[in-house]
Amino acid sequence: MKINGLKIGVVGGGIGGIAAALALRLRGAQVVVFEQAAELTEVGAGLQISENGMVVLRALNVVNETPEAGLRSYGTVLRDYRSGRSVSEIPAPAAGSTYYYHRADLLGLLHKAAHREGVEFRLGARVAQVRKHSSEAEVVLEDGTNLRVDCAIAADGGRSEIRADLNGPETAKFTHQVAWRATIPWQRRDQKPCAVLTMGPGRHVVTYPLRDHTMMNIVAIEERSDWEEEGWRRRGDPEDLRARFADFGGVVGDILGQVREPHIWALFLRPVAGHWQNGRIALLGDAAHPTLPFMAQGACLALEDAWVLARSFDDQSGIEQAFASYETSRLRRAQRVVAAAGSNARNFHLRGPMRLAAQAALMAVGPRLSRKYDWIYSYDATA
Repeated sequence: MKINGLKIGVVGGGIGGIAAALALRLRGAQVVVFEQAAELTEVGAGLQISENGMVVLRALNVVNETPEAGLRSYGTVLRDYRSGRSVSEIPAPAAGSTYYYHRADLLGLLHKAAHREGVEFRLGARVAQVRKHSSEAEVVLEDGTNLRVDCAIAADGGRSEIRADLNGPETAKFTHQVAWRATIPWQRRDQKPCAVLTMGPGRHVVTYPLRDHTMMNIVAIEERSDWEEEGWRRRGDPEDLRARFADFGGVVGDILGQVREPHIWALFLRPVAGHWQNGRIALLGDAAHPTLPFMAQGACLALEDAWVLARSFDDQSGIEQAFASYETSRLRRAQRVVAAAGSNARNFHLRGPMRLAAQAALMAVGPRLSRKYDWIYSYDATA
């Protein structure tokens, strides 16, 4: 199907939404992105883009073979929490290097590429509803403005209201895990930067450098039951963070000691959506398949979605057929990756003898561990 001149609305100006808008625009569609924020500001912190996401960014001409703003990873170091001693080292995936980005930097690159290609952005545009009609979709804003489009893409996050319209009401399940996120200024330069995963009973901390080693990204996860607020922008108390991870020593202890402005949120789990589309409206990214952060695949899955969705129009005779093809193509992979992320949470938080046995196993097989997930990293949505 040729989509030259087709008008498409994208709800959500995050990584998946802008990538989808760009992929569709490169095929000739007229695309408008509705973003509720008044400006595309520096929000969020670090994220990891593995090769399965990088191939999409390269295909969209967002990055080249030596990506700007990203910091190449040479693998992952696993450490024990008390002294910070090394347990094992996992090399970079065979499929290709992972890159560390500040979320704002990657969004900036995507926005620049989309703007260059003529994608329209409407900021401060809070979408109240997206309605399906027989031959089009209608995007209704909270201020009463509406826009008729040929179809609409909902890239509005894990708590998507458009997802609820397609799938009915859902109750998210609290995982009894709480995440802390922060960045700190950083001066130390490593010739081969790695992510460091420090594991303790019921807790773990992931750190990796950003922005040419001038910033350190921190994600600390703990098991607890007394926090159930799902929003991710609530400020946390740095002293509370340090108290809860007080027995974490070594370099990670020093890093936590420098945190001044952490954010905290509870991790909730929703299933992969049963219905991704209705012929005029399609879900993308976390709106379709919210995932826990334990495989660092949320952004990568959204990038894969964006490319596959746009490509589905190449082989189908109409919007309904393209959306159905997209859903079929993506469903099983999303389910597998989400399940892998969920199982990793348990592996990081072992206690007592199980923890020691797991560490002994990691010492033996750690260098080969990345092969277990080759099926994730080697996936090429653009092939």
